[in-house]
Amino acid sequence: MSTTPLKDRIALITGASAGIGRAVAQHLAQQGCKLVLNARREDRLRALADSLPKGQCVIAAGDAAEQSVIDRALDAARSAFSREADLIVVNAGRGLNGSVITSDPAQWDEMVRTNLMGCARLLRSAAHRLLQGFPSTPLTPDSPWLKVQRDIVLIGSVVGRHVSPFSSMYGSTKFAVHALAEGARRELGPKGIRVSLVEPGFVISEFQGVAGYDDAWFESMKQKIAPMLDPSDVANAVSFIAQQPAHVHISDLLLRPTRQDYP
Repeated sequence: MSTTPLKDRIALITGASAGIGRAVAQHLAQQGCKLVLNARREDRLRALADSLPKGQCVIAAGDAAEQSVIDRALDAARSAFSREADLIVVNAGRGLNGSVITSDPAQWDEMVRTNLMGCARLLRSAAHRLLQGFPSTPLTPDSPWLKVQRDIVLIGSVVGRHVSPFSSMYGSTKFAVHALAEGARRELGPKGIRVSLVEPGFVISEFQGVAGYDDAWFESMKQKIAPMLDPSDVANAVSFIAQQPAHVHISDLLLRPTRQDYP
């Protein structure tokens, strides 16, 4: 399958200070993308930006679930690079160990706010921007509009599709992200905008510690299914999706460590 270069693309990546988001930023930068980097930890964003070629990226620090931060990040692309971002990677999120029975309910609201509401707000705002200039006449197969790549990539999780009791509350938010992605795909695909869902299995990052997974349990999982995924593996998947010609859409991509049998 032929692919297209990313050097003329402008990407907005949320949750870019660590883990998958950071790896996506580094990978897309290597491909020549211009970048807008978002995360709450501004110091980490600045360190990442300083490691990339000068003028290739700008930062828009803040809570990606806040509409004002989303607007500022989207505006930053237009201000810095003279046009809207055309590759939106909706990655910001947080995990939570445990099921609906065993997880800490004091953390539910914040997780739902970040993983679901933040995703929905950015998806909506990005779609409105990507539809600017949409032709008023019906599209034809040879329409110039359909020759331009426009992508919204949502980072989900394998537990959003294959529900597991050890993280069913977190999985429920990613199940909802799956629904958002599919609904938006059906709505925006006919208008030439690709909405894709990437669902990783076990990825080694700081995610597990923040989510509260038991260290001994996670070590046992590493021994059982190693080698686990690295954030760069997910970044490769995002890049592959975005590199497809405008008429090719990879709508769902689920990746696991080869030895991961469950979930």
